[in-house]
Amino acid sequence: MTTSPQEQAPARPQPEAPGGHPQRWLILGVLCLAVLTVVLDNTVLNVAIPSLTRELGAATSDIQWMINAYSLVQSGLLLTAGSAADRYGRKKMLAAGLALFGVGSLVAGLADSTGQLIAARAGMGVGGALLMTTVLAVAIQIFTPEEQPKAIGIWAAVNSLGFAAGPLLGGFMLNHFWWGAIFLINIPVAVLALVAVVVLVPESKNPQGDRPDLLGAVLSTIGMAALVYAIISGPEHGWTSGRVLLTAAVAVVVLAAFAYWESRIPYPMIDMHFFRNRRFTGAVSGGVLITFGMGGSLFLLTQHMQFVLGYEPLEAGLRTAPLALMIVALNFTGVAAKWAARLGTPLAIGLGMAVMAGGLAAIATMASGGYAGTLLGLVLIGTGAAVASPAMSHAIMSAIPPEKAGVGGGINGTVAEFGTGLGVAVLGALLNSRFAALIPVAATSLPAALAAAGSAEEKAEITDAFSSGLETSLLVGALAVLLGGLVAGALLRRAERGDSA
Repeated sequence: MTTSPQEQAPARPQPEAPGGHPQRWLILGVLCLAVLTVVLDNTVLNVAIPSLTRELGAATSDIQWMINAYSLVQSGLLLTAGSAADRYGRKKMLAAGLALFGVGSLVAGLADSTGQLIAARAGMGVGGALLMTTVLAVAIQIFTPEEQPKAIGIWAAVNSLGFAAGPLLGGFMLNHFWWGAIFLINIPVAVLALVAVVVLVPESKNPQGDRPDLLGAVLSTIGMAALVYAIISGPEHGWTSGRVLLTAAVAVVVLAAFAYWESRIPYPMIDMHFFRNRRFTGAVSGGVLITFGMGGSLFLLTQHMQFVLGYEPLEAGLRTAPLALMIVALNFTGVAAKWAARLGTPLAIGLGMAVMAGGLAAIATMASGGYAGTLLGLVLIGTGAAVASPAMSHAIMSAIPPEKAGVGGGINGTVAEFGTGLGVAVLGALLNSRFAALIPVAATSLPAALAAAGSAEEKAEITDAFSSGLETSLLVGALAVLLGGLVAGALLRRAERGDSA
């Protein structure tokens, strides 16, 4: 008796009830609570820099490592964490991630030296990597295919909310407590989420039980960490500096070795054949450019609001909040998922990224005229991201076999980290080069140039130069996002036609 190709293919794990897991929405709430704490810690530390400098005697290099230790460890371990979750159990890795994150937060909150705080932040990064990969993988397992777009939309909205709320929460906590409170507040949330995970979340893992790819794990961790470090260091040390070039070279060599190794072994962490799938490559390319545009534009816009318009950090955070609020509103109400379902994934991603590009262009051309133009741009970016980003994540996850859902979550997180870092680095470099070419004094930053200015006319010329650099950078970002939407939409459309044929 012969079997069909469909019967030979690994079966998709079935939900525990016909409509999915009976407590799936409650479980999603628990997962989103865990994600919120992880995302908040990507940005919450920025507002505590003056307090850390004063109370711990932290040097500039210490501050940089306090901020970067978390993101470097997290981004470096995303692929490895996803593979471990698939092999050993997603519930186990989710619980381990929460425990590590909680312990790291306790050590960070009680740290009395910069070395202790840096080590604690690195430990939190390990927990964050386990959380970010397993949350999306568990959501895919407990929801039916029809409900997955809405669930992923809620997950994406929580990510955006955490990204925007980090500086606001940090500012509020520092106004009422000492700096350690921004970490200790994570502990009750982590404990609550850990108990809920143990009680509610069902266990799932790869039924094939592939051998662990230890060399692949080492290569991917070193390569991704080196790549992210090069991107982070570029704007500060210069793209042609020895440190950046050496780190970038290490990243290229190690990641090339990782790709070669994964294509040769029978039990790869990432199957290189994924990249021959138009759906996968289209979703990944679009995902990089969505985060490229949004991360880079917010990085530049907050500087413009504080340095040029004179807003305090809390006020600048409040004025950029409409972007996240649009994403939250459209995804929590299910409106974005309905639009994406009606349009289809390729058109939803293409149109969503086109709207995002329009928002970036609006800010570039109208920001100097007051907040109204900036508000319009933020609303457009939020609307486009609310539709395109969850559709992109769903396309990535649906292009990967269900038994590799953890790896899919790791790829999705890696795409976001890489795109955001690249957006900050490239758009920031464009702004700096344009700014340096136009200012009348020798300086490397806007505050330094304003301090060196000898008259009000020179100061006005300097702020105009910064605004001109901002406009150029945002227009380049808008063009990149628009082209990315066209490419991703075209690849996904071709993949759909191939599937139907």
